[in-house]
Amino acid sequence: MALQITNLTKQYNAQKTALSNFSITINKGILGLLGPNGAGKSTLMKLIATISKPTQGTLLFDGTDITQHPDAIRKVLGYLPQDFGVYPNLNAYEFLEYIAAMKGVGGSGLRKRIDVLLEGVNLIADAKRPIGTYSGGMKQRIGIAQALLNDPKVLIFDEPTVGLDPEERMRFRQLIADLAQDCIIILSSHIVSDIETIADEVAIMQGGELITNGYQHDIIKQADGRIFETFLDNQALPHFKNRYKVIDTARQQERIRVRYISDDKHAATASAPVKATLEDAYLFLTQNKA
Repeated sequence: MALQITNLTKQYNAQKTALSNFSITINKGILGLLGPNGAGKSTLMKLIATISKPTQGTLLFDGTDITQHPDAIRKVLGYLPQDFGVYPNLNAYEFLEYIAAMKGVGGSGLRKRIDVLLEGVNLIADAKRPIGTYSGGMKQRIGIAQALLNDPKVLIFDEPTVGLDPEERMRFRQLIADLAQDCIIILSSHIVSDIETIADEVAIMQGGELITNGYQHDIIKQADGRIFETFLDNQALPHFKNRYKVIDTARQQERIRVRYISDDKHAATASAPVKATLEDAYLFLTQNKA
């Protein structure tokens, strides 16, 4: 089971190209999509979900062109879009039963399936309340549950952890990690730690293009020798930020520890190289592309 994407382009008009000659093969496991706003992540997900059609290029799922035959993926697809909406007057059971009917999921085991999903997203205690009374994080969790209703083989999550507290994010990561052996899971997030914790492979996008993709350790290697730390006085920090790309700062007693990106030939004095992380590599690669 694989998604093979070749030279995929989505152009809305002469001035706006949301995706440009994008090519990647996605196999079972979790692919994390990273990129700034406007990178093309949501556009890519909508194309894979067959909500939108590409301007050019091919999208093959198990060898079938899903642009021409969208049902080949729709029947095994679970999708949580970034702008997921709910019916506020329905409770969780009613809403999931409605979505199940839309997906053609039914039978005697449906109620048990819904109970399992609500338990998985920690909503059992609130399942009979109208969804309109839910917090933003709770609505996001019901969105995660609906994506899993039809026991999908392809799962697409666009910013799924927005609004979730740390415990809920951990629960979500565990939930999809358990599914990864049998599913293709595509996860877009602005929270690099979510991707770093669970993604098998990572794709970094910017300006509608694929900058790089591969296993995390291979992507992190691209920033080796470019990440440094130094200690500065308060008054020196503004000038330093004008010269270097600062990743993070932390106050330590009377000084500030600064983590930054630089070519090793142009590192500041009194700096020490440090081991790169996925976030370091992401910032380094997107900075170089800009």
